[in-house]
Amino acid sequence: MDDVRSGAAARVGRRIRALRTEREMSLTALAARAGIGKGSLSELETGRRNPTLDTLYAVAGPLGVPMAELVGDDDWARLDEGGISTTRVRVLREDARVTEVYLIRLAPGGVRRSPAHAAGVTERLVVLTGSGSIAYGGRRVELAAGSVVDFPADQPHVYAGDPDSGFEAVNVIVTPRT
Repeated sequence: MDDVRSGAAARVGRRIRALRTEREMSLTALAARAGIGKGSLSELETGRRNPTLDTLYAVAGPLGVPMAELVGDDDWARLDEGGISTTRVRVLREDARVTEVYLIRLAPGGVRRSPAHAAGVTERLVVLTGSGSIAYGGRRVELAAGSVVDFPADQPHVYAGDPDSGFEAVNVIVTPRT
């Protein structure tokens, strides 16, 4: 087994620490704002713990960066956890924004709770197959193949797969540069 401190986990940890330091944010403050334990954040920063999708989103929001800033630019990176499979298809960095494109597969009955992203972040979800729902800002939108939903992602949001089918979708996340 590879030592996580020498691979992707270490690169992500170094990036989190660098961004936190640039923002003059303490480990305690970032952990509190991200809603994770201080010890867990410390283990992430030192590369002793592999980051989960939930943790990456939780940390990216308070740092004010898209998740791509934490994990690098490797297209086709895949993460499977808790009934969701996420494959990053593309990251496009422009002067005014960063656009991340993902293929997501939510298992039948699967639920993915996403914390709020940084201020001004928007998402577009294009459902390819299956059905389910997305909830954000007190709204719930039913999804079916062909559905397209644009929503503010700077608030918590929840994806839910239909119990019989789940869904597959393209998710485009746009983060304005500040």
